[in-house]
Amino acid sequence: MDQAKSPHQSAGPAVLWEEAQRLILENRVEEGRARLLAILETQPRNAPVHMLLAGTSLASGKLQRATAELRAAAMSIQNDPALLIQVMQAMSRLGETNDTRMCLRHPLIPRLQNGPMLTAIGHVYQGIGLNAEALAMMERAKRTGYDNADFRYFHALQLQFNGRLGEAEAEMESCLKLGPTFGRASLSLARIRKQTADSNHVAFLQERLQSVPKGSEDHAAFEFALYKEYEDLGDLDAAWSALQRANAVMAARVPYDAASEEKLFDLLIQRFDSDAPRGETGIPPGPMPIFIVGMPRSGTTLLERVLGSHSQVASAGELSDLPRQLRWVADRHGHPVVDEDLLNAMPGIDFALLGRRYLQQSQWRANGKPFYIDKLPPNFMLIGCIRRALPHARVVHMARDPMDVCFSNYRAMFGDSYAYSYDLDALSHHYRQYDRLMQHWRETMPGFVIDVPYSNLVLDTERTCRELIAACGLTFEEGCLDHTRNKASVATLSSAQVRQPIHSRGLGEWEKYAQRLQGLRTALLG
Repeated sequence: MDQAKSPHQSAGPAVLWEEAQRLILENRVEEGRARLLAILETQPRNAPVHMLLAGTSLASGKLQRATAELRAAAMSIQNDPALLIQVMQAMSRLGETNDTRMCLRHPLIPRLQNGPMLTAIGHVYQGIGLNAEALAMMERAKRTGYDNADFRYFHALQLQFNGRLGEAEAEMESCLKLGPTFGRASLSLARIRKQTADSNHVAFLQERLQSVPKGSEDHAAFEFALYKEYEDLGDLDAAWSALQRANAVMAARVPYDAASEEKLFDLLIQRFDSDAPRGETGIPPGPMPIFIVGMPRSGTTLLERVLGSHSQVASAGELSDLPRQLRWVADRHGHPVVDEDLLNAMPGIDFALLGRRYLQQSQWRANGKPFYIDKLPPNFMLIGCIRRALPHARVVHMARDPMDVCFSNYRAMFGDSYAYSYDLDALSHHYRQYDRLMQHWRETMPGFVIDVPYSNLVLDTERTCRELIAACGLTFEEGCLDHTRNKASVATLSSAQVRQPIHSRGLGEWEKYAQRLQGLRTALLG
């Protein structure tokens, strides 16, 4: 005799779907999952069900299970472009780059004529570092007649990332005519070139600051833009005042927790207190990564452009592949590059698997070359992981003068990415944590990290390039001395100035505000 079925096993898919959504909303997640799994018994290719199962898996921290459900959803989509985009967005955020690329080849996409959807696909391309393709998708969206301030802003960014600076500036200007406040666009516009007495936006920015919501991100962005324009015009008193106001807004929005960060760095040092054990000892097949790390605004983008000008090296940009694959192997969902939960999982990490997963997700970026650059500055926290997972990889650390790099962080606007950057005391504290961690890597794995001083790169470029290229196991090429030939896209704050020839103007930039930065200098020297 058959065993009696539970009520949900005998219900139809439509009823089960409604019940599942209700139960999940009531936080009865396992009961809801049971209904969803019952639907799959008769409809194994039900993409919305797989998508909702992925969401419940993420909510419970089951990253590996979530990515499997997303893959099943992607394989099941027939004629639902909106759901396809949702799946791609989720995959990209979780680091499933290969599956994201598979979705981007879906036959639905070439037939799309929907501007918002094409723009969303452009953002997916941007999220995995394919900026030429992102721009092409946004151009398609523009041809449908789609247009608003947000679209023009992101279109302008892609023009800038792809080196079309004149068009980017014009698009930013047009963006600002469509909305009452758009701080990010104003900041990008201020940074795209040096402002002059005859051509600047100071009056416009002052006017916008009268009506912008106080304490908002727009408010901060307008102040950062005003700082940049005043400094270009030589009014350093007004520039400094604007910079202080900008950072005060962001510090209130994104508070820095010094104690938590210090504890995190302590844990990193404890977890990687020796150079062993490591992952697989044989050299894996295929292209190998060259990791460029350091503090943001330390010159990592310039270094990438120089090294990426070598015929055997591809510039891949700022990749999230390593931290995302680390989270997948640990089965710990989260957004920071590293956090306490992830560090607590380190003793159980299969570093050989991490190395294989990383290469599987990233080697395509080499485009047939034997090396590719993974330039994510905060990967300096994961050098111990790189050593154990990819012992044959190269790690290049860009080291910049403490005052120069801290001031450059203070005058940047990173959104909510780097809370330490909006307060001078926080900056000095963070720098000390970064510096002691880098010293720890040098002591525990001598010779693994290649240090490149920023000042050497800009003052003695040829000698520094020769030494770096030799350390990476490559033969020197004269073309590396002219990084402006490198046409790869650049999606960082340096995307405008990095296309200029190498110069030393970045040395000692803080000195024009030396009196105001004396406290920072004292803290760093102490």
